[in-house]
Amino acid sequence: MAQNWIALGALWCALAVVAGAFGAHGLKARLDVEALALWETAARYFMYAGFGIVFSGLAAWQQSRQGFDAAAICLIIGSLIFSGTVALLALGSPRWLGAVTPIGGLIMIVGFVVFGWTAFKA
Repeated sequence: MAQNWIALGALWCALAVVAGAFGAHGLKARLDVEALALWETAARYFMYAGFGIVFSGLAAWQQSRQGFDAAAICLIIGSLIFSGTVALLALGSPRWLGAVTPIGGLIMIVGFVVFGWTAFKA
């Protein structure tokens, strides 16, 4: 399973770079400054999650612990919710969607805490 997390995390990072480049080049003329900043935030946090997923895979490879799997799952779900809602807001989705964004952020935080706790207990 560890190799799968590493591969998925690398894919997450690649998608974050694609999203960032798309925002900088494809959306620059279409979005205002505030919307572009939101888009950049979505891409940046997607990258953070990608790094966390890769680290979870590397740690799981060294020590077979379910906590690293749980951390990766939280980072995947959390980043999809957080970055997804922020990107949709940048594209003009209804503002109420912003109420969902912190749920994704909280799940990402839980993922990093679970990662740290699992590493500490190792």
